[in-house]
Amino acid sequence: MFPAEPGVRAIARELYGHAKDLPLISPHGHVDPAILAEDLPFPDPARLIVVPDHYITRMLASQGVPPADLGVPSLDGTPVESDGRVIWRRLAEHWYLFRGTPSRLWTERVFREVFGVETPFGPATADLVYDAIAARLQEPEFRPRALFGRFNLEVLATTEGPLSDLSPHAKLAADGWGGPGGRVITTFRPDDLVDVEWPGWADRVRQLGSLTGRDVSSYAGFLDALRVRREAFLAAGATCSDHGHPTAHTGWVSDVDALYRAALGGSTERAEEFRGHMLMEFARMSTEDGLVMQLHPGADRNHNKALFARHGRDVGGDIPTATDYVRGLRPLLDEFGTDPRFRIVLYTLDETTFTRELAPLAGGYPAVFLGAPWWFLDSPEGLRRFRETVTETAGFYNTSGFVDDTRAFCSIPVRHDVARRIDAGFLARLVAEGRLPLDEAAETIADLAYHLPRKVFRLEKNS
Repeated sequence: MFPAEPGVRAIARELYGHAKDLPLISPHGHVDPAILAEDLPFPDPARLIVVPDHYITRMLASQGVPPADLGVPSLDGTPVESDGRVIWRRLAEHWYLFRGTPSRLWTERVFREVFGVETPFGPATADLVYDAIAARLQEPEFRPRALFGRFNLEVLATTEGPLSDLSPHAKLAADGWGGPGGRVITTFRPDDLVDVEWPGWADRVRQLGSLTGRDVSSYAGFLDALRVRREAFLAAGATCSDHGHPTAHTGWVSDVDALYRAALGGSTERAEEFRGHMLMEFARMSTEDGLVMQLHPGADRNHNKALFARHGRDVGGDIPTATDYVRGLRPLLDEFGTDPRFRIVLYTLDETTFTRELAPLAGGYPAVFLGAPWWFLDSPEGLRRFRETVTETAGFYNTSGFVDDTRAFCSIPVRHDVARRIDAGFLARLVAEGRLPLDEAAETIADLAYHLPRKVFRLEKNS
């Protein structure tokens, strides 16, 4: 992944050496905290690597392999494959589909670097690779907490909804792993309580009231209940909230009490207004409790309705959309963009906004930082394009460092390593062109890999 030109490649290798052994900061991801709380051996290779990875299952579904044939749990009673070896062989049979993709890059590096399996993967070797990984999974050194240490993870943030009882985090804290400053912390993600179009919203609001002992029949009580849950998340180590809205729309709603009552009654007509209003409320809460806001707009969730009906959310049925940040965020930034207590990290699935909108916004408001390319864009090419398009306007220090955004625990170190290699190559080109001294490039790559995410996501106490 280093540049092909020998001189620049040599510089990239030297710069990479300044970052490759730094601890990993994972401030945004979706690893199930119970994996680390329980510290049980991982299941078979298919359930570890294939079933939960929608990058993999999505590609195979595009070529006619149903997710059920890959063991993805169903909601509608559809039988799903339960034999891990059969699932694994199906992946191997279709491995050619992943040529040139980041999924192949990550997965093959997991085989080699995490499990020490050098055998090339394919239909003829599927069982050999499966057996080798399965044998490793039985060893104590390959249990979750042991791997956490081997990965050189300093902090891992998981993501939970406000209705979560956070019991895995309580166990982690009791074991000396969690809580404020812990190695495993939570993130407050309230999407299912602010998106009135999400089926079951009113029922979840009532659950929120029961959980917090607040009267959520009124909008004021609803806000109070959300504050109570934020306090619980702070106690579980949270330093961030995360918001996955369809758009970047923000703005106060003057008749929000009436809108809220109508939504409780089943109306979804003003869902976008309510989501935008709640982003304003969460920004205000952030000035009070210090949680860093992360905004991930721009996904048309569950675009594949058949997939959603059969398997539910987060199984590869989402599609990126164009996103307007300049106009959408104006109300929020007018009120909070220069407030020293407020910090927001912006992500995008719409690359056209890097130069036109996001970099200028980060360069114009002290509260704004740019999140790393995520999801469809966290490939080597996407990471490289990000640096090429935002650095000229926002520089390096208005970005927030890499986030792996993964459910696949064993892929965390290889994803971070890819990002460090791409940054080394980008900085090496600047050095080779005489635009940046080598010593400053070395300092910069260490900042991008480690120091910036610790600072931006307020993780300095996690040391």
